[in-house]
Amino acid sequence: MGFLSDLKKLGEAVSGEINKTADDFSKTTIEDYGTPEYTLYTALKLGDIHSRINITDEAENVKYYTKSSIIAIKGKTDIMDAGGNVIAHLEKKPISLHEIHYVTMADGTHFTLSNELFHIVDDITRIDELGWQLRGNFIGLTFNLLDENDEPIATVRKQVVSIHNKYCIDMYQPQLEPFVVAIVIQLEKMLEARQENQSNNHNHE
Repeated sequence: MGFLSDLKKLGEAVSGEINKTADDFSKTTIEDYGTPEYTLYTALKLGDIHSRINITDEAENVKYYTKSSIIAIKGKTDIMDAGGNVIAHLEKKPISLHEIHYVTMADGTHFTLSNELFHIVDDITRIDELGWQLRGNFIGLTFNLLDENDEPIATVRKQVVSIHNKYCIDMYQPQLEPFVVAIVIQLEKMLEARQENQSNNHNHE
């Protein structure tokens, strides 16, 4: 038991160092693609995976929001636009040691994100179904989203002056806005779930 306890403490120490490294990376400058067409905003509030997530415009009008299932194990969320129309459906399924997060857009397009993303710090990950790439730090929600031609779709970064972890979503290809919103919200929910799992593990010690 003593050996297992020591091993667990070692794992927590390593995990803590990884999280610190991720925080450091999230402060680094991501690639600048110039002035975006416009900017959307979201606030990352870790600790409650059922909390509503809002995406607002520069005037703080809600453009998109989430509706999640009450039963946590289902892991289902709908993303609604300001008019109450579903623009995307999110769902998670445990596969082996990892969770696969499915995103289905209103037009039927679907793609997946894996929680393996959060084992990567400052790297490149493809969204194979779309041919897109995420480049940057996903734990810090600081990254560039590039299309199949390496052209910028959006940049996600923490607002310079922010009390409540407010993030800017700089849009370069406005026609892809619903996809960008779905990706950002899915990453937020994956971070929330990760934080909740860590809290539950500490509470059971």
